[in-house]
Amino acid sequence: MTPEQIIERGRRVVRLEREALATVEERLDASFARAVALIAEATGRVIVAGVGKSGLIGRKIAATLTSTGTPAYFLHPVESAHGDLGIVGTGDVAILLSKSGESDEMLVLLEQLQGLGVRTIAIAGERTSALSRLCDVALDAWVREEACPHDLAPTTSTTAALALGDALAVALLEHKGFRREDFARLHPGGALGRRLITRVDEVMLGDPLPILPPAATVRQAVVVLAEQRGIALVVDDARKLLGLLTAGDLTRLMEHDANVLAQPVEQIMTRAPRTAQAGELASAVAFRMETHGIMAMPVLHDDGRVAGVVHLHDLLRARVA
Repeated sequence: MTPEQIIERGRRVVRLEREALATVEERLDASFARAVALIAEATGRVIVAGVGKSGLIGRKIAATLTSTGTPAYFLHPVESAHGDLGIVGTGDVAILLSKSGESDEMLVLLEQLQGLGVRTIAIAGERTSALSRLCDVALDAWVREEACPHDLAPTTSTTAALALGDALAVALLEHKGFRREDFARLHPGGALGRRLITRVDEVMLGDPLPILPPAATVRQAVVVLAEQRGIALVVDDARKLLGLLTAGDLTRLMEHDANVLAQPVEQIMTRAPRTAQAGELASAVAFRMETHGIMAMPVLHDDGRVAGVVHLHDLLRARVA
């Protein structure tokens, strides 16, 4: 095949999967709301089960549910008959995945779960299948064809099932009022968690701060700029921010005024600099600094007093940007 033909094959797969998702969206009905309510009202956990490629999709759905505040676990249909049913509780809800809805392993598992009093939700490609008919709720994952040229390898069907699983997880988190802070609490070791929980106070530099009184000369400011990473804060007696001076400001001023060193800093400082608030998310501060090309920013208390200085390099090192 030529490169152009290979590219077209790839586009065909993406196109078919996009069309399959559009079909899933169109066929979504009141059964979806019932499935969300069934899970939300459950007193136990969510069991997710499937065999083959559906099983792989099931593992991902279970992981997504768990990470968004709905405890879930994957139960292999075969292993369930060899002791794993011991983890099932009567307050659990099961999501059972099958393209055909006629898989023997899934139907046996369904019977076992119903015998334990577990409510069940099917995600199946056939509404009239045994799995769809026998479960308490059935979600329609029908697709016209697989992206495989022989219409055999699970492709569009697994994409449809995964999308329905994601839809359940997101609808549930919104229904439960799951917040960014809750997500961060469940992801403390990852980059997402760091971005969602790290406050600017944890990254900023505190005392000794690069502060100067308004009457200080630019010559005195040069020493502070050299010792404190290129920023000097001009404050009043209560340590409230009046303005700031950076090494870049000083360089530009000296190009036009050779006698600038004798001037008081209050005459040349930036009087309304961009600032961060103590307690603010470090990721939000990093975004503003990157957007406006700022390398260092004062951090203020609510009353305007200086709490510290945060440097973009430190935010990047903390991996919140």
